[in-house]
Amino acid sequence: MPPRKIIIDTDPGQDDAVAILLALSSPEDMDVLGITAVAGNVPLELTQKNARIVCELAGKTDVPVFAGCDRPMGRQLVTAEHVHGKTGLDGPSLPDPTMPLQDQHAVDFIIETLHREDAGTVTLCVLGPLTNIATAFEKAPEVIERVQQIVLMGGAYFEVGNITPTAEFNIYVDPEAAEITFKSGVDIVVMPLDVTHKALVTQPRNDAFRDLGTPSGIAVAQMTDFFERFDKEKYGSNGAPLHDPCVTAYLIAPELFSGRHINVEIETQSDLTRGMTVADWWGVTDRPANATFIGDLDADGFFALLVERIGRL
Repeated sequence: MPPRKIIIDTDPGQDDAVAILLALSSPEDMDVLGITAVAGNVPLELTQKNARIVCELAGKTDVPVFAGCDRPMGRQLVTAEHVHGKTGLDGPSLPDPTMPLQDQHAVDFIIETLHREDAGTVTLCVLGPLTNIATAFEKAPEVIERVQQIVLMGGAYFEVGNITPTAEFNIYVDPEAAEITFKSGVDIVVMPLDVTHKALVTQPRNDAFRDLGTPSGIAVAQMTDFFERFDKEKYGSNGAPLHDPCVTAYLIAPELFSGRHINVEIETQSDLTRGMTVADWWGVTDRPANATFIGDLDADGFFALLVERIGRL
């Protein structure tokens, strides 16, 4: 099979960086048409810069990077420097990028690409808030039916929330954008906290990245060293969850993951539960299924794939 055409929509973020490295090291599986940055973990000025830093770390300076929306559709931006550090990529010391930022707005690039490529051949890999995607769908609704699939990291059910008691960060930042996306009718695959919290970077797994001895391998180890301090203290786990690489790993090896096709609704109104993904895991409503909600993964297989692919760079 030819490689799958993808657009990576992202707010890097250490775990975003690992997801991007996995995609860029897997050309037989994924043809990265472009990377679109959105405000999320840190402001847009940093996320677009970080996306270019990661491309240069991978030696893939021919991948175009576009800056998108700098704030949610109807809210003030909430960021996560308390997790990712002031740059979003704290941990390794990486040089500023020299590759250019594209002039075109990310939303326009998404729309143009979906018009240009054959219908049903482009997958949107969303690693941050859904602002760019929903804005594209609102601006050019005719492109919605041209999307092959959306695979996104966001939400939670059994694990509830990580930014509020009930909401996962990516959905909480822009719940209106999430609602538009989940109601779009596109085939959606969700990587919630329920699965990403099982993708833990234990010390032996981090050593495997460091032992690659390559700039990318060492940088990944340094990123997760920094990243894990927050989650280990918060959850008492023996490592940090690698959230976003679940998205790109799924496109390479879907057999590593399992879940259910269910109804997922987004809470946008309640001050108490805003941004909650109301996932009908047990099928107790008659609302139609609109997403495949992943619940488990083969963690050893997942990390073996990450080490093998990132070792190529």
